[in-house]
Amino acid sequence: MIQMVPIRPDEREEFQRMAVGYFSELNPAFVPSPEWKEHYFPKILSNSRYFLRWIVWNGSRAGFIFFGLEDHRFLPRQNGVVYELYVLPEFRRHGIARQCASQAIQELWQHSPSKIQLEVLTGSPAAAGFWKSLGFHKVTERYVLDRSTQ
Repeated sequence: MIQMVPIRPDEREEFQRMAVGYFSELNPAFVPSPEWKEHYFPKILSNSRYFLRWIVWNGSRAGFIFFGLEDHRFLPRQNGVVYELYVLPEFRRHGIARQCASQAIQELWQHSPSKIQLEVLTGSPAAAGFWKSLGFHKVTERYVLDRSTQ
């Protein structure tokens, strides 16, 4: 059985350890900056429209999911957003991510957003395929000018 349990403020260190593992999988060069360590977790918890949950499978913490609501930039409506979904490697291939994503999507729809969106990193075909299998479709490509490349 899979549960999505809210992450409490006193679980900051455990969450940040898992988040570092997640971001390091996405980018092996990831090193959490002092600013990230200080602000990432409290910023999430301070916003009542963000939902940060442990993924618990058979009594074990198997990962986390972070989703929420954002105001549309220009129109009087809101969008649902799936920010992060992480399942620890040893818990993958059991349908955990699919079930959690489906639960988060249903919870977001209850808030009546105009759409639900997410980003998939370039070079992540498995992630893109996963989200496509849940009904998402690609609508844009995002380009970033990073100060470190200047």
